[in-house]
Amino acid sequence: MTTYGYFLSSEEFAPAELLSQARAAEQAGFQALAISDHFHPWNDEQGQSSFVWSMIGAISQVTSLPVTTFVTCPTVRMHPAINAQAAATAAVLTGGRFRFGLGTGEALNEHILGGPWPEAPERMEMLEEAVHVMRRLFTGEQTTHRGTHYTVQNARLYTLPDEPPPLYVSGFGPQAAALAGRIGDGFVTMGPDAELVGQFRRAGGGRKPVLGGLKVCWGTDRAQALKTAHRLWANEQLPGELPQILPTPTHFEQASKLVTEESVANAVVCGDDVDAHLGAVSAFADAGFDEVYVGQIGPDQQGFFDFYRSRVLPRLQETARRD
Repeated sequence: MTTYGYFLSSEEFAPAELLSQARAAEQAGFQALAISDHFHPWNDEQGQSSFVWSMIGAISQVTSLPVTTFVTCPTVRMHPAINAQAAATAAVLTGGRFRFGLGTGEALNEHILGGPWPEAPERMEMLEEAVHVMRRLFTGEQTTHRGTHYTVQNARLYTLPDEPPPLYVSGFGPQAAALAGRIGDGFVTMGPDAELVGQFRRAGGGRKPVLGGLKVCWGTDRAQALKTAHRLWANEQLPGELPQILPTPTHFEQASKLVTEESVANAVVCGDDVDAHLGAVSAFADAGFDEVYVGQIGPDQQGFFDFYRSRVLPRLQETARRD
């Protein structure tokens, strides 16, 4: 049965707002949480970017819902050994309800220490090595590793959950889906692409969970909701590899000037049409996803939660039970 969760956008909301949303999501009937892990927002209009590990610790104290990072790049900005320690502590704090979403990252967040930004094949190689390092550390044994990209010497994690956190690997193309199938405990991808899901499963993913997500902009005035979505999240309509290589929010703002309101309207559900929201969320379940996370754009969070609690989630759950 499909799980429906809420996506916490750390680029758009301050820490106290994220905690309030986490509580409201549980009260509204959402079954899980996902949270982004960025150093920068995509643009200055979004205006936030809190440290995800601090947020997960705080979230663990205000809700009992599972939490997944959507997603962390464990290869450049923070060494895999430090990511392993952070993930292990998050799993302890959440009582084993933390899942570690991983990806190859974007220059926007990972170039900040001044190193080169590798090409995609090298980033995938780095991710695979990072997963190997973290899995060794999750055993609790003293670990020494000297690899192509990382060195670990005499490292041991002492604070560990009963079971290691599952590592869900993100991907947006066939090679990344195949990598996720080979090394991941699950797959994260943000569009309802049944073919990618199939590639993941054929590459070794089998029946492992597939997670996806979308943003919507609920509001009683659709035109105003569309303007809000375009102002804050036009960057999500940038094509291809561009989002992986632009280095600053200013560059994203420049590129996003090419994104029209019409493009956003075609990609993002705006307004309060129940069937439109149901269709956008159900598309993931229809494509074979096990978990779907919905994030609300803009300030009217309580209106969104009321709408989903009363009009959207009950119908989604009824459909899931029938299936």
